[in-house]
Amino acid sequence: MRNYFRRHIALPTDHGSWVFLLSPLLIGLFAGKSWSLASFYLVLAALAAFLIRQPITTAVKIYSGRRLRRDLPTARFWIIVYGLVLVIALVGLVLQGYTILLLLAIPAVPIFAWHLFLVSRRSERRQAGVEILGSGVLALAATAAYWVGMGRPDPAGWWLFILTWLQSAASIVHAYLRLEQRELNKTPDLSSRIEMGHRALLYTTFNFVLVIAFSSLKKLPPYLLLPFGLQWAEAIWGSLRPAVGVKPTKIGFRQLTVSTLFTLLFILTWNF
Repeated sequence: MRNYFRRHIALPTDHGSWVFLLSPLLIGLFAGKSWSLASFYLVLAALAAFLIRQPITTAVKIYSGRRLRRDLPTARFWIIVYGLVLVIALVGLVLQGYTILLLLAIPAVPIFAWHLFLVSRRSERRQAGVEILGSGVLALAATAAYWVGMGRPDPAGWWLFILTWLQSAASIVHAYLRLEQRELNKTPDLSSRIEMGHRALLYTTFNFVLVIAFSSLKKLPPYLLLPFGLQWAEAIWGSLRPAVGVKPTKIGFRQLTVSTLFTLLFILTWNF
């Protein structure tokens, strides 16, 4: 049995991806204000769907000749375990009257298939576009959790999806910037730093301005600019202070800290 409990097959190896699921999920749950048995089923389904990605990816690597076939039984074991949990959770949601949530899972199919195709071609690394689309699928957890909390498909759930996806996309772009900066031999001049960080600045500035605009129109809570202002300030700081020679783990920890603060601020300001 010890062979079946291999961490690198059972759990995602890209630890930073957890925040792209948990942040929208928590935001949606707290925004919905009400917790129920359906909320439990939703969390279970979201976690199972997220976790099953790792053993399926491992199986694709095995069949494409990237991994040894001795890992295949372990991959199959976890695919079955997570698959059963996912089915049970989805049946629970349907019985609770939330069949509509199944529609939110549809975009995940082509995006995950694209990811697996890239894995089979050894081309899955440094695919920012795929990661951004994937974070969009995970951001739908905010909508689902909000609808479950409200007891109906409330239109405000789409705002949660848009906002959490925009934050995740900006976070991914910023992470790529910091990883690119660490390869520099020395800190470049100011204009080069701004040019290097222009995409991260563009994403976060767009998000910040969007939230300010719709808050002024009373379409969004007035203090929601605080979490997006935090991310905008982080992008400015990161662009002006390149991570020259900084270890990836340190970059990842800072990203996690900022994302955690963003989530807490969002939860606090959404219902203010």
